[in-house]
Amino acid sequence: MFSKVSSKRSTAEAGKPEGTPDRGVPSIISADLTITGDLVSGGEIQIDGRVEGDIRCTSLIIGISGSVTGEIVAERLRMHGSVNGQINAKSVFLASTARMTGDISHESLAIEPGAFMEGHCRRLAAPAELQQVANPPAGDSQKRLERLGDGTLNPAAAS
Repeated sequence: MFSKVSSKRSTAEAGKPEGTPDRGVPSIISADLTITGDLVSGGEIQIDGRVEGDIRCTSLIIGISGSVTGEIVAERLRMHGSVNGQINAKSVFLASTARMTGDISHESLAIEPGAFMEGHCRRLAAPAELQQVANPPAGDSQKRLERLGDGTLNPAAAS
């Protein structure tokens, strides 16, 4: 009786590659919660409340009642609420209810009609650039990219 259950479980676990993270439920900041401080997660975060601080995660969903004041670094960002700060993400989606004040660095950007956006948008052409923005080398915070005549980007030391 018990051996059948455990053998099924071990069979299911055996089919999963080692080191593959479990895709769990997102970390949720509910509408009645305000967090002052930075958030770091290797998974998904859903914000329906208020965050005053920087956020680093794989996937971020900002609900209609959600509000963030600070820098966001994520692979994917889906915004229905408001952000006041910088965004560095591979994929950014601003819904019609979104209110964004600040600059966005992205590979992919989608903005629905009705969304409010005040700031600059900068497309990151290569995944290496996003990685550099998300994880700058130690002691190299003043590095900038210089656009060459052929349209490629060349790292150049800040002057």
